[in-house]
Amino acid sequence: MSVSWDHLRMLPWLLVFSTLVLPVWGVSSWDKLQTDQISEGLQQLLGNISQLLEKGKLGLDDIFIMVSRKEWGAEAIGCSSKLSRPVNALVIHHVPGLECHNQTICSWRLRELQAYHIRNRWCDVAYNFLVGDDGRVYEGVGWSIQGSHNQGYSNISLGIAFFGSQEGHSPSPVALSAMKGLISHAVKKGHLSPKYIQPLLVESENCLVPPKNERQKKACPHIVPRSAWGARESHCSKMILPAKYAIILHSAGRTCSQPDECRLLVRDLQSFFLDRLHTCDIGYNFLVGQDGGVYEGVGWNSQGSHLEDYSDIALSITFMGIFTGSPPNAAALEAAQNLIQCAVNKGYLASNYLLMGHSDVSNTLSPGQALYNIIKTWPHFKH
Repeated sequence: MSVSWDHLRMLPWLLVFSTLVLPVWGVSSWDKLQTDQISEGLQQLLGNISQLLEKGKLGLDDIFIMVSRKEWGAEAIGCSSKLSRPVNALVIHHVPGLECHNQTICSWRLRELQAYHIRNRWCDVAYNFLVGDDGRVYEGVGWSIQGSHNQGYSNISLGIAFFGSQEGHSPSPVALSAMKGLISHAVKKGHLSPKYIQPLLVESENCLVPPKNERQKKACPHIVPRSAWGARESHCSKMILPAKYAIILHSAGRTCSQPDECRLLVRDLQSFFLDRLHTCDIGYNFLVGQDGGVYEGVGWNSQGSHLEDYSDIALSITFMGIFTGSPPNAAALEAAQNLIQCAVNKGYLASNYLLMGHSDVSNTLSPGQALYNIIKTWPHFKH
């Protein structure tokens, strides 16, 4: 099948790898890689793929052969959760120890992988598709069913895995070409949004990025509780913790620089959400005023309602006001940064979280260009 790559060339090609960390395999013939080998291999893997793509060594007219579940001998699918399409995210995985170079071996590896996943109480093989070093694409749970590749992502992403490659080597050129063709096909056929993002490194970040010294833990900022600003009672769905994203927004409209003024503004914002938008509560987890105060919105454990597809896995922090021309003051910026670090220290936010602006996940001017230019310099920022 020939799939045009032209329309995808302008999209960011940032391969993101998530190593599935599993216990010892139940099949003795699968090589067991040590943690340090995986780390070194993944680092080399990412570098080799980036070089291939940058140098344009992969053709623009990509061909891939799909091996169906029936062809590789899959057990009957046991998953029922549907995937709403087009999905907005793509996660590309690397499964160490699953090297294969022809359809016979790849099919055998995949049958064993499916059996392993089912024994460990997953409904099927964890991925939507897998790509072998033979240049073939193997159907996992397919386009319409949610995989189980990463908690918090499976319902909003396609999970595609490379069969494991040898230490220090990238997947074969034909495997890379098949991967490109598959992604191009996914966009063309409406399975994957043309504006898809590739989220944070969930399991492999510490493998691919040299370890950094932990920031000295600071005391959490004082958070003005809901009772102090006069919140109305409400009941929102629970968050999936720890959150994987911290997303920065602005509320637009007026700002505040005194505690009394900020408490009134938070009450007004809650009323707007409840009475005009008919949501479960104010749309944000926390709000920050120009008084340097942090105000509890729906808090740590409940979902906000202002981040479609991300509310259950993202901590939303909103600066009260509009910041297109001028940024928030230093007190507000420091309060937000301390809140993020506090969330990590207390386990509400994953240590390898991804920081983004509201405009990175939605068609909006929020958080304003002036504020966006600042958060781009903060740790963990990912466009």
